[in-house]
Amino acid sequence: MSPETSYAKLGDLSPSRRLGQFTWVALMCLLAWDFSGLDNTVMHWIAEGGSFSLSNNWWLKEILHTRAKQLAIVVYFGLLAMVWWPVGPFRQLARLQRTEIMVGITLSLVTISTLKRFSLTSCPWELQDFGGAATYISHWNWGLGDGGSGHCFPGGHVSSALGFTALALPWLGSGLTAQRKIGRRILLGVLAMGVVLGLTQTLRGAHYPSHTLWTGFICWAVAFANHLWFGWLAHLRLKRIRSSL
Repeated sequence: MSPETSYAKLGDLSPSRRLGQFTWVALMCLLAWDFSGLDNTVMHWIAEGGSFSLSNNWWLKEILHTRAKQLAIVVYFGLLAMVWWPVGPFRQLARLQRTEIMVGITLSLVTISTLKRFSLTSCPWELQDFGGAATYISHWNWGLGDGGSGHCFPGGHVSSALGFTALALPWLGSGLTAQRKIGRRILLGVLAMGVVLGLTQTLRGAHYPSHTLWTGFICWAVAFANHLWFGWLAHLRLKRIRSSL
């Protein structure tokens, strides 16, 4: 492995413990939002005259939706190339860590896409309150149709940003303080983009705030589990190398 960046020692649980604590705090906050019932309140506040006037806003639809999604695809393939040809700070990462990033991102995106495929929850702009045919049913009522087209939960578009949370994990899980600082900056950048894309879809009437929040948590949970798995593989490989000496 690169001398600059490494997985924390197997006996040093502090990085993983901190990440695990963050995961639980995030989940509790998310559940609190869900049970507050504020999703509908927010959407009715945004809608003007019973409809979403910004649904076809050029900046929101063309730039922050279509173009942002296209940019995410470019970034994805750029990161994929750096598994074999790293540049800049990625040279500090071992190939196993760069592989971890791509596997984590891919698993996050596939998980969100799969959940959407089976979800019967419709988008806010399909509700009867806003001129559609659907009735509001919580996404907790899995398998219960609302009369709309469904497939709206969790947020697919916002995963174009939040699906990249795995990018921060090799640094956040490092045993080196300087590397964890880099990881925090990367994570804040990803979350900031997630807020922008999530707010875009909420203003357009395409997603409730909870859709964005759940997308972020699911992507984080998948990336974190993936990070723990690759950390175990790294220590297993190191153990084998030492035993062969």
